[in-house]
Amino acid sequence: MGKVYYISRNVGLCMLVLAASALATIIALSVAYNKERAKNQGRPADGTSSPPAATTPSAAREAWDSYRLPQSLIPVYYNVTLWPRLEPDADGLYVFTGSSAVVFRCVKETDLIIIHSNKLNLTSFQGHHAKLSGVGGVRVPTIQKSWLVVKTAYLVLQLQGRLTVGASYVLFTEFQGELADDLEGFYRSEYVEDGVKKVVATSQMQATYARKAFPCFDEPAMKAVFNIVIIHHRGTVALSNDSLDSVLDGIPVRVTTFEPTQRMSTYLLAFIVSDFVSIESLQNHLLIRIWARKKAIDDKQGDYARNVTGPILQFYEQYYNASYPLSKSDQIALPDFNAGAMENWGLVTYRETALLYDPVESSTGNKERVTTVIAHELAHMWFGNLVTLRWWNDLWLNEGFASYVEYLGADYAEPSWNIRDQMILYDVHKVFAMDALASSHPLSRREEEVNEPAQISEMFNTISYSKVCGSSSSQSYLNRFAFDNTVYTDLWEHLQQAVDNTPDVHLPHSVHDIMNRWTLQMGFPVVSIDTRTGSITQKHFLLDPDSCQGLTGCWQTPTSLDTSGSTTTLKTGTALPVINRAQIIDDAFNLARAKIIDTTLALATTKYLSKERDYIPWESALRNLNYYILMFDRTEVYGALQAYFKKQIEPLFEHFRGITANWTKVPTGHTDQYNQINAVGVACTVNVGGCRELIRSWYRQWMESPSHNPIHSNLKSTVYCHAIAFGGVDEWDFAWTMFKNATLASEASRLRSAMACTKTPWLLNRYLDYTLDPTKIRKQDATSTIQYIAANVVGMPLAWNFVRARWSYIFQQ
Repeated sequence: MGKVYYISRNVGLCMLVLAASALATIIALSVAYNKERAKNQGRPADGTSSPPAATTPSAAREAWDSYRLPQSLIPVYYNVTLWPRLEPDADGLYVFTGSSAVVFRCVKETDLIIIHSNKLNLTSFQGHHAKLSGVGGVRVPTIQKSWLVVKTAYLVLQLQGRLTVGASYVLFTEFQGELADDLEGFYRSEYVEDGVKKVVATSQMQATYARKAFPCFDEPAMKAVFNIVIIHHRGTVALSNDSLDSVLDGIPVRVTTFEPTQRMSTYLLAFIVSDFVSIESLQNHLLIRIWARKKAIDDKQGDYARNVTGPILQFYEQYYNASYPLSKSDQIALPDFNAGAMENWGLVTYRETALLYDPVESSTGNKERVTTVIAHELAHMWFGNLVTLRWWNDLWLNEGFASYVEYLGADYAEPSWNIRDQMILYDVHKVFAMDALASSHPLSRREEEVNEPAQISEMFNTISYSKVCGSSSSQSYLNRFAFDNTVYTDLWEHLQQAVDNTPDVHLPHSVHDIMNRWTLQMGFPVVSIDTRTGSITQKHFLLDPDSCQGLTGCWQTPTSLDTSGSTTTLKTGTALPVINRAQIIDDAFNLARAKIIDTTLALATTKYLSKERDYIPWESALRNLNYYILMFDRTEVYGALQAYFKKQIEPLFEHFRGITANWTKVPTGHTDQYNQINAVGVACTVNVGGCRELIRSWYRQWMESPSHNPIHSNLKSTVYCHAIAFGGVDEWDFAWTMFKNATLASEASRLRSAMACTKTPWLLNRYLDYTLDPTKIRKQDATSTIQYIAANVVGMPLAWNFVRARWSYIFQQ
């Protein structure tokens, strides 16, 4: 019998607040768990065989039972040839064939060769799955037997003799795999252009999917050089990490050979075959190219990405004090891509919404997203690609630093945006909310806690991405470990060197002591200061103090106390800097939820909002007030709450009505454009006079003339959502038609989200059914669409029932 847990009322409220946003995560993690569970139960996969019967007691753990590779063999370089078929075979399957020759060095005597291979049908050579030869006349042991292990995704070769330490060998395999539409490994993406279906062969290797493309030592520390050859149809172009070496035209295929890569990890490999076209530029002799569908390039949707890439790379070269390590920078927008983007070295892959920007139809938010995602991925070219984590338990070494530096790169490219200030909303507040839960985890986990693919996937979360800051002392760190792998303590040593070499910097403790308290234990402290005595205490901060005991350790926190006796309050909205105003609001609401201060005190921080005009404090307030909307929208106090919201938002609504000349102009400030969206959205929700009529009129005009949309791009998401929520079947069906006809990915994304706003249950149920049909909703978008529906108060129970009723089908996908 499983453990029984009892939860407090506050925990229940917390869980309800998080339910809508967590539903998609639950689905994804459950799928990962069930897949791993299926493997552990020994379900066979196509084209694989089971390991031989154990000759030792069942309690013994064989090397192939471990998810971590033995440390006896080290790859040096690979020669990989791949041939993706962009048309189905006689069985209706899309496949790829290929061969791989990996040269590896023996560093510890062994009679086993264990290498990753997953869902590949391997050609048999004299009854074995591979051929083994030596380099430089080295004697080669005979292969005694070979087999595939489904659970750990290994190809295992048992040798009759032992490999010699210091000697090098070549393992050759031939294989066939399915070019499936599962968004993993070497996979298939499809799109329709001018009524014709097009197929793209593309890849996503992070974290454990390179083994689906070819047999390899698929761990980040197993760096090697890769020589890639791609065979493809004439009329298509092949791309990979490095520059082209040669292209051999044959009949009816083309053979593209690439320059050898730098020494790199398997998860950073990429290969793509498509009929995409590109635009390019030169930045200090570096070739920069943006690839996408022809129509998207013709519509100049790639121009902005090309224009900001050069300045961002230039900034990073100065910031890191290291040249860009490759000869070209390719970036490509894919119709089907599970992540937002992936930092493959020299060939960065993106969702279309993260790379393409239409100068007429895209919004300011779309433009900022393109800039920040590009800045994040290009930051990885050094921090993550040049210097790579040794294992996934230290994922934050890659992602955390890139999440910080992306603000610096984006700020350099677009200095008028003041985007650094937004870090408090997009990273600080977000990670505080996650790290204040009892379910949080430390930045760095022990290696033995992160082994299985599902456990690795769990590391890709807010904690790893947002709970970190940067330092210019990373320059020495990058220089020391270039083309190598590291652990977090290597970074502390270089930070300590920077401290020791800076005369004016004095720390009370070593960098190791200070930083280990923040990385090796989860959470963060709440610091209490007794203003009468000046005494300072701290304890582990939890949103629900009853959820667990909490940590008893402490954190090193710099603290200063102003004893002048002066106080500053949020009365006019001008006495404090904008970031501090936002932080006070967020802190107050979090302290109230943790029962440290009264809720009335937290709500009091919002009284001044009728005088507030800046975006960041308003956004901070709205995110926290949404908690109360969700708690009380079906209770007797909701009317009073709505009236309070209306009183606070109406001056902001009128402010933007005035500066936009009755909604005919666009606010000049970057964040003012965001706050206009807040003003209109909240005003319509609480029924400020004239707002709903304005929304309906704009949407009706568009319905009457679909080729002319009168709604400004910045306001489209809000207008679409509210018009559909206030409307009925006609409004929803019109949005669906425009969604299916959209040629701009960001416009399709806006419509897909807005259709989840309807309050009509049967429309939401129909929309949920659409998520199971990839001809209606792409697989990459199915989970987020369910999440949008679950965020709707009407859709939440419908989404939950839908997932439960169709779980078997969802799991199979």
